[in-house]
Amino acid sequence: MGRPSHIPRLLLAILVTLVTLTYQVRRKTFISVEEVPVSEPYVIATMQFVINDFNKKSDDKYNFRIVRVLKVQKQVTDHMEYHVNMEMRRTTCEKLEITNCTFQEGELYKQIECFYSVFVVPWFEKYKILNKTCTDG
Repeated sequence: MGRPSHIPRLLLAILVTLVTLTYQVRRKTFISVEEVPVSEPYVIATMQFVINDFNKKSDDKYNFRIVRVLKVQKQVTDHMEYHVNMEMRRTTCEKLEITNCTFQEGELYKQIECFYSVFVVPWFEKYKILNKTCTDG
């Protein structure tokens, strides 16, 4: 008595389905994406991390400071990501100075617009820049 030929194909189809479902579960699943106000506590801490990182890595002699935040989006998955569009300007403070920093005027005036994506686990104070794009404004 012979075995039906469709059983191996059925088992293969079940195996492929299980592998596909397992892969889908491992992929990042978006829970929500929403625009949030700059006043949100985790946004403030993230913005401070971003500006400190920018100034530390910048070759400019002077620090930059945020002039205006254009948009902040929060994306929640297994962690949080903030996507931030902002404008920054060069200040009168050099790298080691951090107080009483007014904006540069005249010849040293420089304004840039930046987009940052930041991986955030705020309850562990963990931040990581995922993407950064800045252009002269």
